[in-house]
Amino acid sequence: MSEASGETVIIKKYANRRLYNTKSSSYITLDHLSKMTREGIDFKVLDAKSGADITHSILTQIIMEEESAGGEQMLPVSFLRQLIGMYGNSMQSLVPHYLEASMDNFRSNQAKLREAFEASLGANPLAKLAQQNLAMFKAAASAFVPGLGDEKPTSKDDSRDDEIAALRSQMAAMQEKLDKLGK
Repeated sequence: MSEASGETVIIKKYANRRLYNTKSSSYITLDHLSKMTREGIDFKVLDAKSGADITHSILTQIIMEEESAGGEQMLPVSFLRQLIGMYGNSMQSLVPHYLEASMDNFRSNQAKLREAFEASLGANPLAKLAQQNLAMFKAAASAFVPGLGDEKPTSKDDSRDDEIAALRSQMAAMQEKLDKLGK
């Protein structure tokens, strides 16, 4: 699913309920469409026979499957009742715009909250300690799991790199001793 997010991917839905991704030339499922939506890939679902745009009904079907999948439901019953009550109401035409604006604001606030949380961790000495502990844990784990420590450290702190290198050599020496004891 490496479609470019700038292009609209055309999905054709056939009478046998199969979905065909014209970009990747493969049959897909509603789960694939759900994943594409989460990844921000724009797509349009067309009825293969009539050419009608059925994207709305397919997205609604995905929501229904997500809601009934057995996990925690996102849409409360009271919200669904109110939404149903808006059909045929004189305000019906305003609801889609209001919901879209509300979701945009929610996402914006979510991003701001995430940034604020990450910024507060940067100034927190306990967060720095946790990062150091994680780096030492990774170094220790790399001695036991080959290839795990192949990642380059992102920190530019040379003393920290030296500490990690020392820990790695100590762990390698311990591994050698354990191997000799095991024989």
